[in-house]
This record gives sequence, C-alpha cells and structure tokens, in this order.
Amino acid sequence: MAQEVRAGFDRVLASGAFVKGPEVAAFEREYAAFVGVRHCVGAANGTDALELALRALDLPPGGGVVLPANTFVATAEAVLRAGLRPVLVDVDPEYLLMDPERAAALPGAVALLPVHLFGQLAPMGPLLAAADGRPVVEDAAQSQGARQHGRTWYGRIAATSFYPGKNLGAYGDAGAVLTDDDALADAVRLTGDHGARDRYRHERFGCNSRLDALQAVVLRAKLRRLPAWNAARRAAAARYDALLGGLDGLALPRTAPGNEHVRHLYPVRIGPGRDRDAVLAALHAAGIGAGVHYPVPVHLQPAFRHLGHREGTFPVAERAARELLSLPLHPHLTEARQLRVAEALARALGGRL
Repeated sequence: MAQEVRAGFDRVLASGAFVKGPEVAAFEREYAAFVGVRHCVGAANGTDALELALRALDLPPGGGVVLPANTFVATAEAVLRAGLRPVLVDVDPEYLLMDPERAAALPGAVALLPVHLFGQLAPMGPLLAAADGRPVVEDAAQSQGARQHGRTWYGRIAATSFYPGKNLGAYGDAGAVLTDDDALADAVRLTGDHGARDRYRHERFGCNSRLDALQAVVLRAKLRRLPAWNAARRAAAARYDALLGGLDGLALPRTAPGNEHVRHLYPVRIGPGRDRDAVLAALHAAGIGAGVHYPVPVHLQPAFRHLGHREGTFPVAERAARELLSLPLHPHLTEARQLRVAEALARALGGRL
C-alpha cells in the first residue's frame, strides 16, 4: 500500500486539511457502505467512540449498562466516562460471548452493551429480546466485516476501533460510531467536536474526539483490501484447526451458529490440570509471539474494585482468563510459520502433531 498511502498523505499535506476534511468524509462514506449503515462518524479512538455512542442516547445519569465481564477494559471505561454504571454479567462457556439469559435477569439496567469478541458477533437476536426495548450499543472493535445470519449489526448504534492491531487498523489510534439513526449520528458528530455545529457556538457538552485525515488515508487504502484479508484470516484459522485438532489438553475456538467469523484472534484454551502460563513461556522461548486476552477480568481489575465484585463472582470469565492463549494470526501468516507454531505448542503440551 506504500505508494497509495504516500499519495494520500501528499494530498493532505498539500491541502492542510488535517482534521476532518475530504479524506475523512470519504472514509466515513466508504466504511458506512461496507458495513451497510447510513452513518459512520469518525472518532479519535475506539474508547471514545463507545463513549460518544452512549452519550448520544441521552441515558439517565448513573443508569446501569449491562456488559460482559470478559472484555477489554475499554468497554467498562467508556460506560463510566459517559456518566453511567457498568453492570457486569458472565459469558456463555462455549463462545465466551454475552449470555442473553443473564442479561435478561437484570431488568433495572438502561441499556445493553454486548461485545463482538475475537471476530464474531454476540447472539444479537436473543440479546435484543433480552433488552426488551432498551437500547443496545454494540462494541464492534473486533468484528470488522463479521456477519450474523447475513447481517453486520443489529442494535441502534455501534462503535469500533481502528487501533493498528485490528482487522482494519490505522497507523495509530482511530475509531468510529455506526448507526442508521440520523439524530444519533448528529449527536455523536456534535459531541465529538466540542458540541459545536458552528464555530464557537456549543450546543452540547462535548469533547475533542475526531478522526484525523492522515489516518483516514490509511484506512481508505486498507478498507479496499479488508475482505481479502478477512478471507485470509479465515483460511489461516482453518489451517490451525487442522493442525491442532488432535492435541490433548487443548480446546480450539468455535464459531457460533449463524456467525461468519473474521478471526480477529485465534484463542485456544489450555485444559484443566495444565499451566497456561508455562505453555506461554515455552512458546516465547521458541520465538513464537503468542499472547493472552485477557488475563484479568474487568471485575477483578483494581480500577473497578468499587463495583463490589470479588473472585468467584463470574466463574466462566475467570476460567477463560486462566485458560485462554492467543496464537499468532494475521492475513499474511504462511503455512510454514503456522506449522512451526503448532509444533512448538505440541511440544509445550508434552505431545506431538
């Protein structure tokens, strides 16, 4: 993409339109068309995008927002920053996605915030039923291009992140809010630009969270390649499935019925009686860039101690934190390198392919 990005940077440098401007507007149109929504509003990062989506709904101050305990901390941060209260629920044991039955058991909350985790969508039909008319805000930071029963999203509003490691990643921080609702899109755009539609006239209490033009150039170039890259991720995941399917002490990630997975991550589970961290150390010693998502659930983070939870409150999320191990996965991963990863993992587990 080097020449394409360089030409776009030259356009921005020549115009001086570093904030907002034609490159941002073009990317917003193109990504909205890719997702299949009326509006895409750029933001400075994915955490801001979630906060802006929540603030646009004008929910009651201090109202509870239901979100899964097994997520990156930004999901809960955005709720607090929007003046709302995180209400955590455990996830289902098979796919580690928000459990609709547990969400339905919390009728006092004002909104639901499911997370589309590791590259596949949470069960949106049951979650919309559990919401019972309350707004559903989707954390779509890990699901760019994912579908469920042929659809990309279901709620009133969604937020995504274009952090460099995402399926669609910028050259730094960036994010966006997605919606079909004209009024919500207007509120998001207004709030992220200091609440001002016209210069020095501030209609809403806002903030400074705008997508800059240089990142828009990068995202436009990458967006044209995203479908092929997602297909390459799925192919790499299928190769891992074939290589690792017979290993003892290892559970492979599964795709929920109706989902078209985009394989943002490939998280395996190290079975009971085995030391996940020892396996991780062995992979690192072999030069394999494996990682853990997420070693400490939100409710056990010191920053969220005030929510009043303790160890044992959300056992499925806690078990996942002990067992999950993410193997290297990206669109340009070769079969030879995947074989090397698989062989190193087999050795770490005391077996062989």
